[in-house]
Amino acid sequence: MTSRELPALSRIQLHPIKSLDPIEVQSSRIGPGGGLEYDRAWALFTVDGKWLNAKRTAAMHLIRAIYAPDLGAVTLSVPGDRRNIPAQTFRFPGDVTQAAEWFTDYFERPIIVRHAAEGFPDDPIANGPTIISTASLEAVGNWFPNITVDEARLRFRATLEISGVPAFWEDQLFGENERSVVRFRIGEVNLEGSNPCARCPVPPRDPHTAEDLVGFQKRFTAQRAATLPPWSSRERFDHFYRFSTNTRVASTEHGKPLRLGDGLIL
Repeated sequence: MTSRELPALSRIQLHPIKSLDPIEVQSSRIGPGGGLEYDRAWALFTVDGKWLNAKRTAAMHLIRAIYAPDLGAVTLSVPGDRRNIPAQTFRFPGDVTQAAEWFTDYFERPIIVRHAAEGFPDDPIANGPTIISTASLEAVGNWFPNITVDEARLRFRATLEISGVPAFWEDQLFGENERSVVRFRIGEVNLEGSNPCARCPVPPRDPHTAEDLVGFQKRFTAQRAATLPPWSSRERFDHFYRFSTNTRVASTEHGKPLRLGDGLIL
């Protein structure tokens, strides 16, 4: 393998508001919870304390979120909404009360917006960055001709993307069983691979219109099983609707930077 083929960090994609649009950045830091700083920093809740996210309501997909380059503000809008809900800009991450009013108008029920510096990860145990390879996203595009690589990124919402490797290379980053640990480093940051990420109802939906792609999960599962590479441990797949690798990050790594071009070393 030449230096040009070495695994390298090629994309960092933050999702500052859980279930909403991402922003690409050139660099990020490991936050106090082990994930990326500002990733999933806001989350929506109903008044009875339940999550309000795209898993529970497809209406989340219709909201557009545009962030200031320094992540100091976010503009929320709903293009084409019949109620003509106005676009509004909020300070991020501090303006949760005013943002909650906007979401309340949109969902037509009381909404609470909460901010957590440690983020609101999907996996509270393996709560580090999620890792996927560019080649894996390209493979999914081949399974579904109408899904581009960029759209696959929006559907699967991983935070770190690795180039210079074959499809599903990231399956090497978790062990043969739950007790085994795969340690690796990206740039200055030490990580532990945990498990292949179980997917939810979100990937089958168009990330802009919420339209369901009929048969997505069935086809994805069949193709994933058929193309599982030899380095993937079948023992870790109780089902094959899994894609990307979840990680854990020790507290010693908090505050360390990740930058585009950083190499990944096993």
